[in-house]
Amino acid sequence: MTTEQSHETSADHSCGCGHDHGESHESPKPQEVVVESPQPQTQSGKLITITEKAAEKISEFMKEEKESPQFLRIYVQGGGCSGLSYGMGFEKAAEEDDLTIEENGVKVIVDTYSQEHLKGANVDYIESLMGSGFKINNPNVTKSCSCGSSFSTE
Repeated sequence: MTTEQSHETSADHSCGCGHDHGESHESPKPQEVVVESPQPQTQSGKLITITEKAAEKISEFMKEEKESPQFLRIYVQGGGCSGLSYGMGFEKAAEEDDLTIEENGVKVIVDTYSQEHLKGANVDYIESLMGSGFKINNPNVTKSCSCGSSFSTE
């Protein structure tokens, strides 16, 4: 007893599913796929984030200042063996070109020049046996010097 199988069923249509989808043997029409390229954004969507530990220390240090500063300025300036270095300081008021951010109760100001180098940066406060201090984790850094005090974003 032999059975003949028709090779004209599922093999002739192009979806590859193994089923016959009816009498039409038209090739499936290509679907239009629209892929939007997202704008480069930081992981958190913020220019700078400040950890709770860093915010606590900043607030503590601000209270110790005689002039009652209102803001923490975080900036990037030229210098060091890799080309750029970070700076932080307290301010009573923001300048005209500053961006003001409030993170964990701390008002941070960043000037226009520094903004492009600090997108997505995170400020933390580290305490260890080797010492303690603020650490800026910056996703834009492409190289830094061995001393860790200067960096480059290009």
